[in-house]
Amino acid sequence: MLYKIKPNKKLKSKKRVGRGGKRGTTSGKGQKGQKSRSGHKMRPAFRDTLLRIPKLRGFRNKSLIKKSQVLSLTDLAKLPEGEITYRTLIKAGLIKKSHGGAVKILGTGEVTKPLNIKKITVSKSAKLKIEKAGGAIH
Repeated sequence: MLYKIKPNKKLKSKKRVGRGGKRGTTSGKGQKGQKSRSGHKMRPAFRDTLLRIPKLRGFRNKSLIKKSQVLSLTDLAKLPEGEITYRTLIKAGLIKKSHGGAVKILGTGEVTKPLNIKKITVSKSAKLKIEKAGGAIH
């Protein structure tokens, strides 16, 4: 009758710890090195390259000096002859009002009609060409 006696608890097989396995001594982990160790964690390579890139430090302001809008004499040739002011240039659509900065006329191109320019900065070459055509700068 002894063969009918059963244990109260089921026998548990001993837990195996993953060292080794079916692939020989190193278990497919190669030899030595960080990757072969237990609990290894490799940082992604991209993170290292990101850390190496120099970062821009500090606070950067936009320059407080507004750059002047540039016009050439070829642009002024499109306007009718007469007085040219900041407002007439905005109405003609040659400059933006939202820019708000100064306007400067450069000497690229030719002028055939007399132009009277008021309160706008003009380069030396543009001044010579305007005065040659019979215009004036005030």
